[in-house]
Amino acid sequence: MTTNRNVKSRQRTTQPPIDPKPDILRLVGDRVRGLRAQRGMTRKMLAQDSSVSERYLAQLERGQGNISIGLLLKIATALQTTLSQLVRIENSETVEQTLVNDFISHMTPGDQQRALDLLYEHFSAVNRKHRRIALLGMRGAGKTTLGRRLAEHHELPFVQLVAQIEELAGMSVPEILALTGRSGYRRFEEQALQEALTNNEFCVLETGGGIVSDPRMLNIILSSCFVIWIQATPDEHMRRVIEQGDLRPMQANADAMDDLKRILEERTPFYEKAHARLNTTDRNIEQCFEELVDIVVVDEE
Repeated sequence: MTTNRNVKSRQRTTQPPIDPKPDILRLVGDRVRGLRAQRGMTRKMLAQDSSVSERYLAQLERGQGNISIGLLLKIATALQTTLSQLVRIENSETVEQTLVNDFISHMTPGDQQRALDLLYEHFSAVNRKHRRIALLGMRGAGKTTLGRRLAEHHELPFVQLVAQIEELAGMSVPEILALTGRSGYRRFEEQALQEALTNNEFCVLETGGGIVSDPRMLNIILSSCFVIWIQATPDEHMRRVIEQGDLRPMQANADAMDDLKRILEERTPFYEKAHARLNTTDRNIEQCFEELVDIVVVDEE
């Protein structure tokens, strides 16, 4: 008797797993319906232009159609938008953002670069005389050593963003990643960055290698600091990390070097947005530091 009651009790209290799909589908459906209205298209028109049935479109707009990527791409094309715009989670884009995104999407890469330069020029205070110096680059490039020496040379605070993140979270980076995942780490990273910039009018800031993965944080750094990319070849990165006593990259992954090369290749276009760069490959610390001092002019007013 007791066993049966326990079984029934467990059955009553067990909750079904939460299915996140309805919310995502509702967002996509709302976006399709909104864009269709903006374009002045009836559902029949959209069906004709996309070759997707009206019935399927009706289900999609109600948040009930679990549509394939292929069909959604057809709908995006018919609505003169992109697949990424239809499936983005955020739904707070202003009219101005929409117009800017559309405007620059038709530019050549060269014109986009010039437009970005103009934005930085008009909406940030960065020039060669600067109060904050931020060092970008992957682990093993020499950011910590050079950053500390530069801070001592100019008598500025040296701020390591990773240390700030760990202090803010009350745990190490591996623990943060294990408990909150990459998205949780990025939230701590953005909070630590904002606090570092608020609390330090003058400083040398060492950022994490992956901060360029977040366009928002990269823009914050580029518009509030003089940014220097401390770069090195993949072989140099790996050699220095191992020399520091960390053998985990090679032990945990036989393809570590290929992964490192791929990561550096993907991040390079973002690192290249830095205001200056310093290549540390096959050079000693003194040579690199002398060049770094030549690059940096601190505004001491």
